[in-house]
Amino acid sequence: GSILSNMLLVLGCAFFAGGLAHPNRDQVFNKASAVVNSGLLLMAVLGLMFPAVLHFTHSEAHYGKSEVSLSRFSSCIMLVAYASYLFFQLKSQRSLYSPIGEEEESTEDEEDEKEIAQGEAISWLFVLTIWISILSGYLVDAIQGASESLNMPLAFISVILLPIVGNAAEHASAIMFAMKNKLDITLGVAIGSSTQISMFVIPFCVVIGWMMGEEMDLNFQLFETATLFITVLVVAFMLQEGTSNYFKGFMLILCYLIVAASFFVHVDPKSSDNK
Repeated sequence: GSILSNMLLVLGCAFFAGGLAHPNRDQVFNKASAVVNSGLLLMAVLGLMFPAVLHFTHSEAHYGKSEVSLSRFSSCIMLVAYASYLFFQLKSQRSLYSPIGEEEESTEDEEDEKEIAQGEAISWLFVLTIWISILSGYLVDAIQGASESLNMPLAFISVILLPIVGNAAEHASAIMFAMKNKLDITLGVAIGSSTQISMFVIPFCVVIGWMMGEEMDLNFQLFETATLFITVLVVAFMLQEGTSNYFKGFMLILCYLIVAASFFVHVDPKSSDNK
């Protein structure tokens, strides 16, 4: 849900707001960084697709084991790819991924004073992370009851409503930077966050579950996986030119409305096994 929200709603609203703030020209961002992120997202879809296809086509060599083994292997590969991406972007080819117009904005950034110190920022980040993890536990326990009381599908609440609320800060910051014509930061917030979730968080959870003896896999059901695949393709086509305008943002928002409507009428099939 966070991946879909970041790529369609957050990025779409940012492009739309940035286009309205700069109506007479297309905004420009670093095409190389956007293409690499699109490739990583497609690789994440590849890793998520085959366990689902393997499960629903009943073509496992060892029923109940091949799907988990493939998911664990793919998770390790995705983690290696993400670590290589960080090294490639931050060390090996750092100059290629510097934001467009960084030299012109450096003088403005120097004038901005630091609001909090680095140690204070790390302390707040640590405290808020623990607090959010505690609240997440209560939230997960309340989703089922909320679904029944509101008469809404569980998939719609967990994939559409919760990510919109959870991504409110990212949503606001992405729009703010887009209106300031800093689209590279906007892409870092929206696309970079989606890349981190799909290439690091999800595989890392599978590996941690493996260490704990839990049989977690990358099977997110065919409907969810197909939705993610189409979303990544749409966003990749939008980013391939390295420019944005309000019309591209409007199209991304409309795509998100279609996805939201699809999940509103979708109910996950009940699994016959105990996984």
